[in-house]
Amino acid sequence: MIDILLVPIALVIILVMLHAYFGRGILERGIIFTDLAIAQFAALGSAISLGYFHQEYFYILTLSFALLSAFLIAFASVRELNLEAFIGLLYVLGASGIMMVLAHSAEGMEHFKSLLASDILFTPPSDLYKSAVIYGFIAFVLYKIYPKMRGFFRELTFFTLLAITVTSSVSLAGVLVVFVLLIAPALVAKSLNKGMIFSFIYGWIFSILAILISYYYDFPTGYTLVFIGALLSSITVLFNSNRRLS
Repeated sequence: MIDILLVPIALVIILVMLHAYFGRGILERGIIFTDLAIAQFAALGSAISLGYFHQEYFYILTLSFALLSAFLIAFASVRELNLEAFIGLLYVLGASGIMMVLAHSAEGMEHFKSLLASDILFTPPSDLYKSAVIYGFIAFVLYKIYPKMRGFFRELTFFTLLAITVTSSVSLAGVLVVFVLLIAPALVAKSLNKGMIFSFIYGWIFSILAILISYYYDFPTGYTLVFIGALLSSITVLFNSNRRLS
């Protein structure tokens, strides 16, 4: 049992730390569906690889589409427009594009379900090592270079790094898992007036709990993680919030 669970638990520990940081940045900007839009574009690139190139150019296409959406969002963020609505359009563009690309694939729906939430319980150790290197590089840039930047290039750097992160995460865990890991820990920490360390611990707790539940009850791991994370977070935020004055 320990051999099976060790890799997925190590994976979510890494994923939570980096995604919670980006989640805080997304909440501060007030554009909640940014990550979901970028993840959908990354998934669209993956779908094109699967649908038209027999999984060749998988990472290049996934990253290219994620970077395209990141650039569009960064550019839109310095324009006078309804940013949240624009990001919503990008999201539905990516989602509908995936369905169109996979419509003629015999295994289209299986690919689609995998793009939404993968079964990370069977993640190969090699994928964990490669992701750790990528995430380590991103963390270094966020710590050393990003704080010194200003204006449009600061926003572009943030969304570019988010796109690179999402590219790896979507291929490992899926769109919905990425969204939950980005938003849930940061949102709960903010609602409880807690810091980044709390968001890490909270994300680790519900992620590891979900992995254990999926293992013992034979549930799909990705969807279980999404369900547990969304359920616990929505309950916590709802009951910790104040009533709106009329």
